[in-house]
Amino acid sequence: MSMERDLSSVVTWRTLLAETIDVLAERPQARWLCEAACGLQGDEFLAELDEPATQRMVSQLDAMVARYRSGEPLAYVLGSWSFRTLDLMIDKRVLIPRPETELVAGRAIELARSFTESRCVVDLGTGSGAIGLSMAAELSIVGTQVWLTDNSPDALNVAQANAAGLGRAGANVRFALGTWFAALSREMSEDLHGQVQVIVSNPPYIADDDREVHESVREWEPHAALFAGNDGLDDVRVIIDGAREWLCPSGWLVLEIGYQQGEAVSALMRQAGFVDVCVSDDLTGRQRFVEGRNPSA
Repeated sequence: MSMERDLSSVVTWRTLLAETIDVLAERPQARWLCEAACGLQGDEFLAELDEPATQRMVSQLDAMVARYRSGEPLAYVLGSWSFRTLDLMIDKRVLIPRPETELVAGRAIELARSFTESRCVVDLGTGSGAIGLSMAAELSIVGTQVWLTDNSPDALNVAQANAAGLGRAGANVRFALGTWFAALSREMSEDLHGQVQVIVSNPPYIADDDREVHESVREWEPHAALFAGNDGLDDVRVIIDGAREWLCPSGWLVLEIGYQQGEAVSALMRQAGFVDVCVSDDLTGRQRFVEGRNPSA
């Protein structure tokens, strides 16, 4: 957008949308930015197209367009991102939730539902809270307890802010600061060793020297949530090694993985004593998560 705009002139949202599409050459992104600046979405925004924008709104739109054109990811510019049924606050303190992670959350929810009386589920390294809060939102309010952990106080602050929008289901959510299972050991007021039905995590799983990582990811997103040693499995090993201590008999561990890590992570799970180990693909046919069951007592 032009920084030479005459802010004293009256301009409608229809004109602003057309200008933004012209500048970005990306129609959906242009509309999302205009909706964010306007404060309205969907049909409400369309109904406002011939109304004048305020100077503040125009300035905000210009600033967001400039940020996006500089290479900042759209989710950070917008400040929010959709994930399953949720609209999450997102900023540079956390990873941007990916569509493939929605499948991971869906499988964890499905497994948690198989425990019909009550269920305690844990989202390790929750970041924005995408997986854990989806579980809280979509599982039965009665009999559900959801723990969200993260080693980053900033990330946990984002997850707590997102939990505020859950309504009644938010009462089932607990937070724990710390590294993997150490967070649970320190924060839990009750001993849940051997009592958790589902542990799910989207841990760092990218090798430190992985050249396939997009430059914008390296530049903008938190490295601690992305990279995990020479083979990308440093944190995965820690989670697998500690999970069975916390899982109940027949409880499940679900891990998001890199698309070439299925065989390696499956082997680690079997070595740790998990059974029914299975690798599942995302919608593009790439390996996306591994699940394994704690044997029955």
